[in-house]
Amino acid sequence: MIFGYARVSTDDQSLDRQIDALNAYGVDELLTEKMTGTKRSRPELDRLLDKLRSGDTVVIESLSRLGRSTKDLLALVEHFEKQGVVLISLKENIDISTPTGKLLVTVLSALCQFERDLTVQRTNEGLTAARARGRKGGRPPKDAKTVEKALKLYKAQTHSVAEICELCGLAQGTLYKAIREQQEQENHILEGGKSR
Repeated sequence: MIFGYARVSTDDQSLDRQIDALNAYGVDELLTEKMTGTKRSRPELDRLLDKLRSGDTVVIESLSRLGRSTKDLLALVEHFEKQGVVLISLKENIDISTPTGKLLVTVLSALCQFERDLTVQRTNEGLTAARARGRKGGRPPKDAKTVEKALKLYKAQTHSVAEICELCGLAQGTLYKAIREQQEQENHILEGGKSR
C-alpha cells in the first residue's frame, strides 16, 4: 500500500500543491493535516503510523513536512526502517530503500548527534560563564520565612507533607532537605551540650 502524507502549519495555508504532487505519484491513500510541525502529537501522522505494515510505502512532498526537527525526522525514518516501510520524499528525490537513502539516514544520525553535542557544550559554557560572574544555576532558593512556616506545620503534625508543600508553595524535596538540616542542627547542639 502506498500512503501519502501532506501537512501545512496553519489553516490559511493550502495543501493543494502537496496533494497534487502525491496524487501524481499514485498514492493509494492520502492523509492530510493543518498543524504546526512543532506539535508532539499530530493526529493524522499518528493514524498513518498505526496503519503501516511491512512492505508499505510512505510518500511525502518534502522531508520538512514529516519531522519537527532533525532528531524527530530521524526517529521517524528509523521507525519506518524497522517496520520495513519505504519512505520517499519527492522534493529531495530520496528513497530510503536505496543506498543513497541509507546514506541520508546515516547523515541525519550524525547531524542529530552533532546537535546534541553542541547543546551540551553551550550549556556547559553558559554555566561556566555564569559561575565566573558569581551566579549559581538552578532554582532560586525559597525565602527563609516560607521554609520556617513549613517546618512549623511539619512539627505540629496537623498536615501531610503534600498538604504543607501545597500550602507553602514548596517542592517536597525542599521541605525534606529543610527537615534534614534542622535535625542535623538539633543533633549538633545536643552533642555539643553532652561534651561539656
